[in-house]
Amino acid sequence: MAGQAAANFWVKRDDLRETKIVETAIPTSDSLQAGEVLFKVDDFAFTANNITYAAFGEAMKYWDFFPADDGWGRVPVWGFGDVLASNADGVAAGERFYGYFPMSTHFVAQAVRVSDAGFFDGAANRAELSPVYNNYLRVTADPGYDAAREAEQSLLRPLFTTSFLIDDFLEDNQFFGASTVVLSSASSKTSLGLAQVLSSRTANKPRVIGLTSKGNTAFVEGVGYYDDVVAYDDITSINVDGNVAFVDMAGDANVRAAIHNHFADGLTCSCAVGGTHWEQGGGADNLPGAQPTLFFAPSQIQKRNKDWGAEALQAKIATAWAAFLGSVDGWMKVERAGGLDVTKQVYLDVLEGNVAPESGKIISLWDI
Repeated sequence: MAGQAAANFWVKRDDLRETKIVETAIPTSDSLQAGEVLFKVDDFAFTANNITYAAFGEAMKYWDFFPADDGWGRVPVWGFGDVLASNADGVAAGERFYGYFPMSTHFVAQAVRVSDAGFFDGAANRAELSPVYNNYLRVTADPGYDAAREAEQSLLRPLFTTSFLIDDFLEDNQFFGASTVVLSSASSKTSLGLAQVLSSRTANKPRVIGLTSKGNTAFVEGVGYYDDVVAYDDITSINVDGNVAFVDMAGDANVRAAIHNHFADGLTCSCAVGGTHWEQGGGADNLPGAQPTLFFAPSQIQKRNKDWGAEALQAKIATAWAAFLGSVDGWMKVERAGGLDVTKQVYLDVLEGNVAPESGKIISLWDI
C-alpha cells in the first residue's frame, strides 16, 4: 500500500461474498475538528462473530457504526489502533487503544467523556447505538491488558464478555428450570467461552452438551469444556434428564427445528445469539417448546450495571476472563496475516466456514 490514501474494506449488504476496497483521503493533523482523533488501525481479530455482525447488520444496526455508501457496509472488528494525530484534550499522538474499529487502515473518532481509562466515540451516527461498542480503552490504563496477549484479547475478549453474560443471564433466570444446556456451533469461540464458564461453576452446574459438525467433533471433545459432544446429524440420539436450555450460536433453522422437535415441551429456553451458519437462517415460528428469543449482550450489561454497578460487573468479568485465558493456549493457534488481498481471502474463508476451529485469525490491511 502506497500510504497516500486510507484503504477501507467494504461488503455488499445483500451479498456478503461481494467486497471491494475503497480509498479515501487521510485527514491531516491540522484538518481534524475539535475532539477528533485520527487512528492508524493496526490489526484486528476476524472470527465467525464478525460474520454475525454482517448477517445481523440490518436487524441489529451493526452497519450503522461505520457508514458506507448505499447498499454497502463496513464490518466492525475488535482490535488495536495507534493515535496518529489528535485534536482532543486528554488524547495524545502515539497512544495505543483497544476498541471497535472498521476494517480500514485509518479511522477518525470523536472523543467524548475522555478519562484516564479512555474515551467514547461521540460521532453523531453512533449516538443511538449501544455504548458498549463505543468505548475505546487506553492500553496503559486497562487492567486486562497484556502486551504479549494482544492477539488473544482481540480474538476472545469481546466474545468472552458475551459468553459471561449468557451464563449470567441463564443464572439470573434460574436456568429456566433446565439441568442441561445445549450449545450449537460448539467450536465457535463464543460457545467455547460459555462452555468453559458453565463447566467451571461450583453451584447450579448444568450438564453441557456441544453440537458441532462431524469434522469438528474431535477438536471440541479435546478442548475439555463439554460434558458431551454431539454431531448435528445425531441430535435425536441425545437423552437427558429434566429440562433443556438451548443457546443457539449457529442460527441454522434446521438445527433449531431439530432441537425444538426433539425436546419439545422439555425445552424451556431457546436463546438465539449468533449466526455462524448465516445462510441457513430462517423462521422460528410454530416450533414446540420455548419460543426462540434473541439475546442482546448490551441489555444484560445495562441490567447488571444497575444491579451491581459498572465497576463490580467489570471486576466479575475480569476474574472470569483470567480463568478462561489461562485455558486457551491448549487449543488456540494465533495466525497473523496482512495486506489487502490477504484480508479479502481471510474474510471469505471465515464467511464460508473454511477456517479450522483452533485458528485465531489476526489480520491487518497493512502489509506485514
